[in-house]
Amino acid sequence: MTTLTPIEIWLLLAAAGLATLLTRASFIFAEGHYSAPGWLRQLMPFVPIATLTALTIPDIALIEGALALGLGNAKLWAGVVAVLVAARWKNILLTIASGFAALIVLRQLI
Repeated sequence: MTTLTPIEIWLLLAAAGLATLLTRASFIFAEGHYSAPGWLRQLMPFVPIATLTALTIPDIALIEGALALGLGNAKLWAGVVAVLVAARWKNILLTIASGFAALIVLRQLI
């Protein structure tokens, strides 16, 4: 294993910070100079839900790296409860509370 010197660590942090700054600044500098195609603008409303799904599904559907879609997966069923509550009442606080409540109850039962 290679250890980094303090100067190498600082240079690495500076490079990562610069890369982040340039990536974010590119959107600001492109404002008014670039117009996204219509098909891309139509898809943009779906980005938040797609991102949230991509971040949460692996944690909900996997137990110790294996796909677990059975009755023994408390997170999966708590997620189903949360999705149903969100679809019915469209209330974020109620969705979070019901999901956590279902998870607590299901962990005790399973």
